[in-house]
Formats: sequence, C-alpha cells, structure tokens
Amino acid sequence: MKIIQNGRVSELLADVPIPKMFHARQVFSRESISREILPAAIKDLLNKEPFASSISPGMSIAVTAGSRGIRNNDFITKAIVDFIKSKGASPFIVPAMGSHGGATAEGQLEVLEHYNITEKTMGCPIKSSMEVVNIGKSDNGKNVFIDKNAYNADGIVISCRVKPHNAFRGTYESGICKMLVVGLGKQAGAEVVHSDGMGIIAQNISAMAKVALQNSPVLFAVTTIENAYDETFRIEPVMVSNIMDREPELLKLAFEQMPSLLVEECDVLVVDEIGKNYSGTGVDPNITGTFSTPYASGGIQTKRTCMLNLSEESDGNALGVGLASAITNKIFKAMDVEKMYPNCITSTVLASASIPCVVSNDKEAIQICIRTCNGLEDGIVKIVRIPNSLHIGEIMLSERYYSDVIQGKYPNVYALDKPEKLQFDTYGNLLTPCTSKI
Repeated sequence: MKIIQNGRVSELLADVPIPKMFHARQVFSRESISREILPAAIKDLLNKEPFASSISPGMSIAVTAGSRGIRNNDFITKAIVDFIKSKGASPFIVPAMGSHGGATAEGQLEVLEHYNITEKTMGCPIKSSMEVVNIGKSDNGKNVFIDKNAYNADGIVISCRVKPHNAFRGTYESGICKMLVVGLGKQAGAEVVHSDGMGIIAQNISAMAKVALQNSPVLFAVTTIENAYDETFRIEPVMVSNIMDREPELLKLAFEQMPSLLVEECDVLVVDEIGKNYSGTGVDPNITGTFSTPYASGGIQTKRTCMLNLSEESDGNALGVGLASAITNKIFKAMDVEKMYPNCITSTVLASASIPCVVSNDKEAIQICIRTCNGLEDGIVKIVRIPNSLHIGEIMLSERYYSDVIQGKYPNVYALDKPEKLQFDTYGNLLTPCTSKI
C-alpha cells in the first residue's frame, strides 16, 4: 500500500479543524492489593486448606501462564511457583495461550518473556510446546485437548484473570474454564472451541471445561480480578471441585470492577496505543464499544474511532485495527500478519484484522474521522482521547464537553485544565500527552 504524506489525501484533510481539548480525570473505586504484599498474600491463601494438602512432596506441578497483560503477572506466577516449592514439589510453567505467539512454542516463550516470566526470573523450568493430548469428548461432541506436558504432570495449577470477554457473553467468559480449554488446549483446543463461531463459544467452553476438569490433573486455580485502574483487586484460589460454580460469581464481580468512559458517547474516539498487552483485540471493546462480533455489546457509543500507535509489547500483532475507522501508517508498517492471522484463523473472526483507512500521521487520522462524521450536534464534534483501553483514569475531552464537566453533568469526571489546541510535530504526530502533569 502506498501512503503519501502531503499527497491528495493530505490536501483534502488539511483544513479540517481539530477542536481544543482538555485533560480530565475519571474517578473509580480503587481498592487494590499492592505489588509488595502480593507474594505474602498468595502464600497465606494457598497455605489454607484444602489447597495446602493438595500438593505433596515430589509431585510435578504445571503452572499456567497466559498471554494477557495481567498486572503483576510475574509476581503472581512467581508466588505460586514458590508456594509449590515450599511444599517439596517441583513446579514448571506452561504457556497457556491457545494460538497466540504465532501459534508456535518459540513465539509463546517470547510472549512470556515480555511479561518478565522466564526460567531465570521464575526459578523453574518453562516447558513450551504445541503438542497436546486428546482427553475426551464433550456432551456436544467436541474433542477436548490439553497441553501434553501439563497432562503428564502430577497436578496443574491454573493461574488466570477473570474478566468479561471482548466478543461474546456467557456464564463463562475469560477465566478459568477458557484458560483450561483454549489456553492449555493450544492451537488444537482453541480451534475446536471457536469452530462454531462466537455465537456458540460460551456453550463450547462450558461443555469442554467439564471434560477437562474430570480428565486432567487440575488441582486448583488462582484467579485474579483487576479494578478499574488495571490494578490487582482480588486474588482468590478455587479448588477444582468448585470451579464451575464459583467462576460465574467471580465474573459478575469482574463486571462490577470494570471502568468505563463516563461521558458515555462521542463522535470520535482517539486511541493513542493498541496492543495485545491491553486486550486480545488490541483494544477492549467493553471500553471502546468497537466489537468484532454481534454477540457482545457495551462501551462508549461513537461514530468513528482512530488508532495511532502499536505497542512494542505486541510484537507486530496489530489485531484490533479492523475495529477502527482509521489507523496511522506507523501501525500499518509495524504489522506482522504472521502474528495476527493465526488468531483470526483460529477464532474464525476476521473483522479485527481487516485494514481500515490508513493515513500518514496522527493528525490526519483524527481529521479523517472528524471529516466523515455526520449528524453532529450543533455542528460541533465531540472527541474523547484515551491512552489505551486499560488505563482510562485520565483522558482528554474536546471543549464541547467542558462546560458540562465543570457543571457536574458527568459524576466522577473532573477537568484538570482548560481546553487548549493539540500540539503536533512537523510530521503530524501528537506531542500533547494524553495524561496531564497534575
């Protein structure tokens, strides 16, 4: 694709005005567990019965580590490993991320390394393989697979975050059961779970998880729920016998902790950075409203969305660009389809990898969204800018919101400064930071 700066597209967008914007703070509940006390907190929880007696000296224990950007992931994983060692058992880590990491053993090791999860930092082996074992068939006729190394261990400890999924709704979404049949199922398991599409995936996860829990050596799960600031809100271990009952309750709690864009609607949403470290689809649609399927809904209502940068941690996986109206050439050039497309092929959802309008810089990405917006209230565009979909405690709003924010129309939204023009460099890329210095 040929992208020309100062070409015809640039000429058409040159005179599109961008409104002044101001920094705003959104306030949510901030109850959390600090990183410093996490290891001791996990140790205390796991030293209670029935968890303590589930691990005996000499046992080989597989500990899962996923591909999501979980806060304190390395501390949590290390605390579980250390607990297992304290019981006289031998832990090892298994990447549990389905087709992520390019659906290769090497790629999944690279993903874990991004999260500081290595053999050196964890103090135990990491066994990365795409080889699986067929452990049975679900009531709805699906073959159930599990990582061979984990299956051959004496026990499995599932470490995962529980949160709403970005493409479907169900009793079990992102959590223990999905980690078990998709994450530990590797490419083979992920393909089966997604084979009927997002409209049926919730049923597949439930039915297949029951088989996996019965026919594999899962001991317990260590679940994490995060607050609206992407901080560890709760750590809760769940015994294998209680997983199917407890996970839906944890999912409800996770929904309650989710942040949102409190202004509720806008004309243009600007996302500074996307990436797999923020969400499976680059941005969390539960925040941005940019869903890749009709089987989930929520988030801010917006007419246009532009995405400006791809995170370094995403390593070329620009999944999520298809949910944008426009992206920058920076993102386009950073794409690695070998990292992106295995996810799409496995999930059978192609929308999130489609290529939207590509323009040469940040300014033009914002301008093309403004220019193509119809039905603006009083002819004035309302813009919301966020740094990413995980960290929305501080955002930017266009001046159309300013008087309403000052007058308290939006509870828990506070102006941090006055509307000013956004600053761009000579290449048209943003200089004004999304978060203030206040």
